[in-house]
Amino acid sequence: MLTARGGGRGPGRLLVAAVLVQAAWGAANAMTLAYGTWPLATALIEALRPFAWSAFMLTLLRTWVGTPALGFGIALSAVLAVAQTWLAAVAADPISFALVALVANIYTLLCVEQVYRNATPPYRWASKFLCLAVAAMAALDVALYATAVNAGRVEASAWIARGFAFALAAPLVAVTAARMPSWRLDVRVSRTVVFHSATLLASGLFLLTVAAATYGVRWFGSSYGTLIQILLLFAALVAMVALLASGALRARLRVFVTKHFFSYRFDYRREWLHLTAALARPEGDGEGLPHRALSALADLVDSPGGALWTRRDDGRFGCDARRSTRERDPLPADAPLAGFLATTGWIVDLDEWRRYPGRYQHLTLPPSIADDPDAWLIVPLLLHDDLIGLVQLQRGRIDPRVEWELLDVLKTAGRQVAGHLGVRLAVEKLVQAQQFDSFNRMSAFVVHDLKNLVAQLSLLLGNAPRHRGNPEFQRDMLETVENVLERMQRLLMQLRVGTRPIEQPAPVRLSAVLGAAVGGKRNAGVKVAVEFGDVTEEASVIAHEDRLERVIGHLVQNATEATPPGGSVRVSTRTDGGEAIVEIADTGRGMSRAFVETELFKPFASTKPHGMGIGAFESREYLREIGGSLAVSSIEGVGSTFTVRLPLARSSVAADVTP
Repeated sequence: MLTARGGGRGPGRLLVAAVLVQAAWGAANAMTLAYGTWPLATALIEALRPFAWSAFMLTLLRTWVGTPALGFGIALSAVLAVAQTWLAAVAADPISFALVALVANIYTLLCVEQVYRNATPPYRWASKFLCLAVAAMAALDVALYATAVNAGRVEASAWIARGFAFALAAPLVAVTAARMPSWRLDVRVSRTVVFHSATLLASGLFLLTVAAATYGVRWFGSSYGTLIQILLLFAALVAMVALLASGALRARLRVFVTKHFFSYRFDYRREWLHLTAALARPEGDGEGLPHRALSALADLVDSPGGALWTRRDDGRFGCDARRSTRERDPLPADAPLAGFLATTGWIVDLDEWRRYPGRYQHLTLPPSIADDPDAWLIVPLLLHDDLIGLVQLQRGRIDPRVEWELLDVLKTAGRQVAGHLGVRLAVEKLVQAQQFDSFNRMSAFVVHDLKNLVAQLSLLLGNAPRHRGNPEFQRDMLETVENVLERMQRLLMQLRVGTRPIEQPAPVRLSAVLGAAVGGKRNAGVKVAVEFGDVTEEASVIAHEDRLERVIGHLVQNATEATPPGGSVRVSTRTDGGEAIVEIADTGRGMSRAFVETELFKPFASTKPHGMGIGAFESREYLREIGGSLAVSSIEGVGSTFTVRLPLARSSVAADVTP
């Protein structure tokens, strides 16, 4: 499509309009000659052509010279055009039509003469070929219509020759358009359209050639004429399909179109969209990111394939992707190629490296690359000047010249590929770090539970010398050892499957859990009391008995340790809807609001000399896992209250509300 550059100024717009009218005039006259008719459309376009050129010349005169009579001149030309149309289509008077057309073309010649005579030297130089073309067309029309007025008819041969003569004047108009930057005409067509249009044109020319050959065989005649025609047609079809299916032919055609129709070799918008789409495809398409990156870079330069290396944790470069090439060996961390690419960031042209090794500092390449005659380019993958990989591309189908544009495109595309590979490596390290973090958290929970079990065994061994002969002590000792063994086995199972308990939460009697958790949690001079409130003896909560016992026991133990002698710790229970509430309140030293919000539940932060700082965090996390919660209210110098909410079992809720 032809468009006027510079926002569509007046002369440029009118030039486009005049050219379009001229093209429509040619089509209308061709239809008239073909069908022998004189329709209104043909008469109108015949009258519009001199009007369009005279209006264009008057606009140039107004723009370049400043003539004020532009409106009058265009109005006069319009009157002549209307008169021509009426005489041809309504009055059906060819002689009068020819007379008015003669006057209109003489008027166009006057307009051309005024433009050329009044233009300044720069404008005269730019417009002389345009004036010559318009004057030649108007003069030919003057001669044609003057002869028609004298002879009373229009010569058919002169009418037909006029179209060819006007076509010869078209290059002169194009020269003027090229000399005037303000209304130059640009052709803006995408590379894809040009490429496919060139392919279609080549196919059409090929078929026309074959058709001409078969027509020649039939014209000259032969006893085998029909046989030769069939064979020629079959051979032509096979050859056309083979040529269209050839990747080398398409690549050569693409290079030809790029060289002769465009100033740049690459269609950057198309190539970048293709590269971005290839790198952003999900992993589930059967190819990983290295394979997609290699394919995208190879397709960018019409290469059949190559290999891609990425850096490992130990510094080596392993081959992660390969296409249309033989196996590639890993590169050691101190490989000369890796050091050269990391230092210079250059793209290595292997043909140039073989001819002029000094340009690449006599670089030593791996044998798998140096001995491959099809190896073409080596592209570094740099992420913030850090070499995270490299790509070796095979020689393209048409072996294009390695020039600055190709090098710049590959460098930029290599950095984009390196960015995606760097993000993938960062995500993998983040996932690995999260896995280690989960394992460390699980280990901390297990160690904390082991510490409590060790404390029980230590207490047992401390009392053994004094009570070893007591049968009741021996029975308690065996029960304690059995309980510790069972808990340690559960901890081992947790290490195998994760931090969550193996079994699902189940109804647990709250009174039994509180009794086991509070029993033995005594501090010198601190009184511990349990109040069940409206919770019945049979009330059950949804939890794991041993873990809930450890949570309640840990909170009670912390309360007794924070309470000075003479103080008290109160463990009370009540129900609230479908939840059981356990409150552990002490009269200890309390905590500040800032400590509760920022330090209390922070893992591995403890105020105790031998504490691990994991108990409060583990208690809160476990209660959240089973659908409960843990809240804290504390006043310095007054004491603290830990509120535990637990989901009640349905049978317990029903038993509570039945009375």
